[in-house]
Amino acid sequence: MTYNLEPNKAVKEIKNKKAKTVLIQLPDGLKPKAKEIADFIENNTNAKCFIWMGSCYGACDIPNVKDFDLLIQWGHSEFRK
Repeated sequence: MTYNLEPNKAVKEIKNKKAKTVLIQLPDGLKPKAKEIADFIENNTNAKCFIWMGSCYGACDIPNVKDFDLLIQWGHSEFRK
């Protein structure tokens, strides 16, 4: 199965927010793509990426961390507003 993770949307949001530190949160099935995602973001923004290696059981499982300008969370399913 392939996923369209839409990294360009993440880049656009990082630029809009002028984020310098970004925390990336992925479910276990997408964690193998973490470095690829972080590299893409860092190569296309001025942000430094950090990868959350703890749990990610859905949109409500937000890490209790501070000192990041932006948290970007990916999942397996489309999130509808």
